[in-house]
Parts: sequence; structure tokens; C-alpha cells
Amino acid sequence: MAKEKKIGFIGLGNMGFPMAQNLLEKGHTVYALDINKEAEQRFAELGGHVGLTTVSLLKEVDLVFTSLPTPVIAEIVYLGEEGIVHSSQKPQVLVDLSTISPELNRKIEREAVQHNLEYLGAPVSGSVSGAVNATLSIMVGGEKETFESVLPYLQAIGSNVFHVGEDPGVGTIVKLINNMMAGIHNQAVAEALSLAKLAGVDSDIVYDIVNVSSGQSTVLTRNYKTYISQNEYKKGAFTTSLLLKDLKLAKLVSDSLDGELPLASQLIEYYEDEVEKGHAHEDMSSAYLMIQDKLNKQPQKS
Repeated sequence: MAKEKKIGFIGLGNMGFPMAQNLLEKGHTVYALDINKEAEQRFAELGGHVGLTTVSLLKEVDLVFTSLPTPVIAEIVYLGEEGIVHSSQKPQVLVDLSTISPELNRKIEREAVQHNLEYLGAPVSGSVSGAVNATLSIMVGGEKETFESVLPYLQAIGSNVFHVGEDPGVGTIVKLINNMMAGIHNQAVAEALSLAKLAGVDSDIVYDIVNVSSGQSTVLTRNYKTYISQNEYKKGAFTTSLLLKDLKLAKLVSDSLDGELPLASQLIEYYEDEVEKGHAHEDMSSAYLMIQDKLNKQPQKS
């Protein structure tokens, strides 16, 4: 039987904290690090090890997970002078659960291999509720043998774990495809419910009918039941700014392959114009509020 790995977890944000907590609850030893020391303290209260630097954490663990908010931060955490790759003193497996660019996944792997490290790009999908309930989908790119060595740990945080291919960026490509589709569905829900409101049709009735018709989607259910019908856009949020980031990354991949994304490209332009007007840090379902804001500013017809 393989020796149990001691786990490092860097990034205790909205997604990272519950993932790290699930690893703890499955009986694993977890050493965690975050710039938010309140998050570290909460994690310590659950039984995790905190109060570490990157260097001291790497001395303790065999497997490192990261959950980071942006590609820029991920590059610094992995490839900075005091980052993971340059601070590792022994063979380790590195697994990034963030959504970064496929090319950055490949860049990190190239550097990691030169330092006798193994790397997997393993973005997750399923929002905060999925992280809490360990029902995330995890799309893993990288060496199959490395994937198999950490599969039990991935299964502690997600119920749908896929090895997509040997390229460390390919899991990210699938994740970006998913989030691009979710973004388009998200806007469709916002526009449909806005039309219903303008026409004076009860939104509950619209939801009930569409939910059993061809317009049904999990985004409709998620957005309407959890956010729009509750007029609550903060709890368990996947923010509009994060959606915009992923749409841009999807377009970057498409452009690199000479592809065309007409709807996604328009959506990026729309969000770039609207998001900073007040909904950047609200859930993506606040696209509905963006439309309401515009309608409320229009002069009423006599």
C-alpha cells in the first residue's frame, strides 16, 4: 500500500477553504497557507496546521494543492523567486486547482520538471456549494501516472474526476469551454427573466415552464432558485469578475487556434462595459441586475 501523503494547501479562499476542509475530514494531514490569517485561524480550529511560510510548508509535505484567484497570482506563487517551484527541496507533486491559462499550466510544468517535481493542471467546476459538498468536477491534465498517484486525494474533494490527457493545459481548456457555455447560459437567463418581468409574467411560472421545456439548464435552476428569486447575490458566489476572467481566457485559447467565438466575444465586451458599474463582486447571476439597472434608468413611455 502506498504511503499516505502529507498535504500542503495554498489558498484558503471561497473555494480553497472547503476543499482543504474536506481533505481534513477524510482524515488527511493538511498544512495550509493563505495571506488571510483569519482563514488560517479558522482552519487551525478544524485541526489543520498553519503559521507556515512557503518554504516551511514544503519541508513538511509530499503533495501540494493550490487554489488561487487569478493567473497572475498563480504564476507568482509557483514561479516567483520565493515560489513553490524554486523553494521545493525534495520531489513533490504539485496540483493546481485554479483556472489559469493552458499556456501557464504548461510553463509551470516545464519549470517543475526541471526541479524534479511533478505537476498537474486540475481546474474544478461546481461553485462554492460543490466545494463544500465535495461534489466538484475536476478536469486533470498531466502525466497519467502522476494523476493516478493523487486520485484518492482528488476524490476527497470532488465526485467527478476526469483525466483529460497528458498535456497539463488540456483540463483547463475543458474547464474554460464549460465556463464559456455557463456564461452564455447565464446571460440567457438574465435576458429571459427580464423579458418576463417587462411583459408582466410571473417569474415563478416562467421558471416552472422553462424548467421542463427545451430552455432548461442547470444555470437557470442555480441562478433563479438561489439568487434571483431570493434577491440575494452574494452567498456562495461565483462572481461576475471571475466569469469575465474565464471568458477572456477561453477567447485567448480560441484566438491562439484561429477560432471564432461570436457570442462569447460579444459577452466579454458587454461585461467589460457593465461589470465595473457595481456588480463585479456579486454572483454572475447579477447579470439580471445589470439589465434592471439599464431599464430603471430609461425614461418611462407616456
